Amino acid sequence: MKRLLAVLLAVALLAAAGGAGGYYYWQSRLDAPLSIETPTLYKVPSGAGFNRVVNDLATQGVISDAWAFRLLTRLAPDEVPSIRVGEYQLLPDMHGRDLLAVFENNEVVTYNLTPEGWTFRQMRAQLAASAKLEQRTRGLSDAEVMTLLGREGEHPEGRFFPDTYRYHLGMSDMDILRQSLAKMDRVLEQVWAERQDELPLESPYEALIMASLIERETGAPEERRQIAGVFKRRLERGMRLQTDPTVIYGMGERYDGRITYADLREATPYNTYVIDALPPTPIAMPGLASLEAAVDPLPGDTLYFVAKGDGTHQFSRTLREHNNAVNRYIRNRDN
Repeated sequence: MKRLLAVLLAVALLAAAGGAGGYYYWQSRLDAPLSIETPTLYKVPSGAGFNRVVNDLATQGVISDAWAFRLLTRLAPDEVPSIRVGEYQLLPDMHGRDLLAVFENNEVVTYNLTPEGWTFRQMRAQLAASAKLEQRTRGLSDAEVMTLLGREGEHPEGRFFPDTYRYHLGMSDMDILRQSLAKMDRVLEQVWAERQDELPLESPYEALIMASLIERETGAPEERRQIAGVFKRRLERGMRLQTDPTVIYGMGERYDGRITYADLREATPYNTYVIDALPPTPIAMPGLASLEAAVDPLPGDTLYFVAKGDGTHQFSRTLREHNNAVNRYIRNRDN
């Protein structure tokens, strides 16, 4: 009997030792370095689960022991990451545990898109050129896009906030548009709530239109409130705004880089040399600084401005001063 117990104990000890050895061997294979020599971009396709990704990595030679990772699903399911669609950067100094952490932390490779000052047409073109984005709006009209966004009947120009948007493989152009639309709603509401008293603007939408004119008129931060002040005083006096960017917007794709005298006289809905007050919609995507300037114009007595050719403008109080500035900065420059 004693001999039998000794044999059984020996067998149990051997089994335990073998089990411990097997466990530590399994863990060592999970900790093994990846079999890559250069940074590698790995793409997780839509619908791929953990085992499929493991098999794919093994096929590509990134990992050597696929069985060690598959065993996680049986012995340690809590350690199996939920893998997100996207691209993952794998580095030569990474180990199997690092790979699991990258998936667990959703460390997808991201890209940036910054549509500052763009028109909606330009934004759509940039989205369409972003190869990593799923294209859900290709072939749709602007009106159809707005309907998909839940804004049926709204004109899209100016409705999207120009910010830096981060995206990754697996996202769509609609995801960016939804983010941008929602942010403009929030920013415009906040800016309108902080507006000056007695503005010649009757709604947040008119402030959005005004901001788009400022956005297209200048890139000089110090001038935005000055230009807003000129527009405010002209509106208050019943003067036409006479701003060239509205002429350009009204010309559409016909614009070739120059505005002629005939263009200034053309009766488009946007030509502020012809129409009174503001154009019917924004003409661009204004940023925060232009939105804030639109509702907080700088006090003063200037009514005119002309581009100096260096990115800034000469402001004038009278038509005579303005004509002199035009002769100095425009006509002399063209001669």
